[in-house]
Amino acid sequence: MSEGSAQRRMGAQPVFVLSEGSQRTQGFDAQSSNIAAGKAVSEAVRSTLGPRGMDKMLVDSSGDVVITNDGATILDEMDIEHPAAQMIVEVAESQEEEVGDGTTTAAVLAGQLLAHAEDLLEDDVHPTTIVEGYYEAAEIAKEAVDDEVLDDDLDDELLRRVAVSSMTGKGTGGVDAERLAEVVVDAVRQVQRDGVVHRNDIHLLTQVGASSSATELVQGVIVDEEPAHDGMAREVEDAAVAIIDEELEVKESEIDAEYNVTSVDQLNEAIQAEEEELRSYASAIQDAGATVAFVTEDMDDRVASHLANADILAFEGVDDDDARSISQATGAARIGDVDDLDEDDLGHAGEIYVERFGEDDLTFIAGGAEAQSVTVFARGGTEHVVDELERALEDGLDVVTASLDKGGVVPGAGASEIAIADAIRDATAGIKGRKQLAVEAFADAVDVLPRTLARNVGMDPIDALVDLRARHDRTGRAGVIASGERGEIDDPVEHGILDPRAVKEEAIDSATEAATMIVRIDDIISAN
Repeated sequence: MSEGSAQRRMGAQPVFVLSEGSQRTQGFDAQSSNIAAGKAVSEAVRSTLGPRGMDKMLVDSSGDVVITNDGATILDEMDIEHPAAQMIVEVAESQEEEVGDGTTTAAVLAGQLLAHAEDLLEDDVHPTTIVEGYYEAAEIAKEAVDDEVLDDDLDDELLRRVAVSSMTGKGTGGVDAERLAEVVVDAVRQVQRDGVVHRNDIHLLTQVGASSSATELVQGVIVDEEPAHDGMAREVEDAAVAIIDEELEVKESEIDAEYNVTSVDQLNEAIQAEEEELRSYASAIQDAGATVAFVTEDMDDRVASHLANADILAFEGVDDDDARSISQATGAARIGDVDDLDEDDLGHAGEIYVERFGEDDLTFIAGGAEAQSVTVFARGGTEHVVDELERALEDGLDVVTASLDKGGVVPGAGASEIAIADAIRDATAGIKGRKQLAVEAFADAVDVLPRTLARNVGMDPIDALVDLRARHDRTGRAGVIASGERGEIDDPVEHGILDPRAVKEEAIDSATEAATMIVRIDDIISAN
C-alpha cells in the first residue's frame, strides 16, 4: 500500500505517537547536543590535570564548600542533569571504582573523543564507522601501554615514586608527598599476603590539627570512642579485650507490671537488688580476666563506675563496624550475654590508649594479636585540607595496590600518551576506508592529554607537543616535567614519575565506551 493511499484510508489525519508536550530531537542535532554536553563536563575538569592542575571550589545550596582538584569528586559534586553529560560522570565513577585514580584523564579523553567525533560527523562519516575506528584504536592503544611497562622489580622505592606521582598537587606539598608516600607503601606492604594486596584491610582516619607531616601508620585500628567513665585509665598495655553486644543496664520486665512498696525495707531491698544486678555485670567482665571492654549497647553509669574501680577501661555505644574491626584486630569473640563471657572469648592487643585531639577522644588499638589490618591516621590543619589529604591518600593507596596487583607501572608525565598516539598513527597505514579517519582522530584525542599537562605547567601546548614528539622519536620516551617555573621536556622515569599500567588501560576503555555510546545516539525523546 502506498503512503498516499494509507493517508486516504486514515482520513489524511496525522498520527500522534508521543504524548502532548513531548519533545524530539533527531539526527545530527541530537548528536551535536549530546556531544556538546559531554564536552562541557570534560572541559570542567581539564584544568585540574597534572601536578600543577588548579583546584575547583564547589558550593552547594546549603553553603557547604568542597575545594579539590580530584576529578571524581568534582564530577560527583556537580549537579549534572543532562543524560549525556551524566555518562561522562559515570566514566569517572568507573575509573575510581576500578583503579582509584586517573579519573580526570578518563573524563578529558572521553570529551576529546567526542569533540573529534563531531568533526567526523560533520564530514559525513557514519557513526558506526567512528565507533569501529575508536574501538580498533583503543586496542592498539592498550597494546602500546603494554609495551611501555617497565621491567624493573616493584621494590618499595619504585612504589613510593608511583605514590608521589599520584599525590603531588592533590593538597600535598613536595616534601609532604614524599613523607606520605612512605606511609602509603608501608600500609600496602603490611596487608600484602601471598602476593595479593588486601586493600580493604587498610583503614583511613582523618583528624584536624597538626600538619600533614604528622600523618602516621598505626598497626591496628582507631575508633572514635571515649572512656565510659572519667576515672578510667587512658592507657592499657598487654590488653585483654572483651566485646559485648548487650545492654549493661537494669533489665526491664517485658510485661506491664505494678509493684507496691509498703515499707522502707522493701524499697531498700529493691535498690539493693538493682545494685547487685549492675555490679554482677562488672564482676563478670572482671572475672573473665578482661582489662578492656567494648560494649556496643548502652551502659549504666554505675556499671562504668564499678569497672573503673576494678581498673578496667570500658567503652559504650561502640559502632558495629568498629566492633567488627576490633574483633578482627584482637581476635576477641563478640558475646551477646555478659554472663557467658570467659577467658577464651577475650582478644589481645599490645596497647590500647586514648588520645585527645582538640575536643575529640580517639582510641588506638595497636599491636593486636590477630591484627591483619592497619590504619593510616591522617592529620591536617583545616577541615578542607584534611578532606583533600584524605582523597590524595586514597588515590595513593589505590595506585600502589594497582601497581602490585594489576601489571606494573609505565612512564608518567604524558610519556605513555605520546607513545600511544605514535603507535596508533603508525597503525593507520594498514587500515582501509573511512575508519582510518576515526583511528587518526583517536590519536589526536590522546595528544590532548600531554598538551593539557604542558599548558597546566605554563608551557606553550603546541610547542611542547612538537618537542615531545621529537624527543620521543630520538629517545623513545618523553614527558612533561613540572620543574622550574615553566616545566621542561625530559625522561619521566629519570625523574621518578610513574603511573600504574591499569590506570592507563582503564581510562582508555571507559572513555572509549562512553564516547561511542554517545556518538551512536541519533534520537532524543523527552516526555513530560
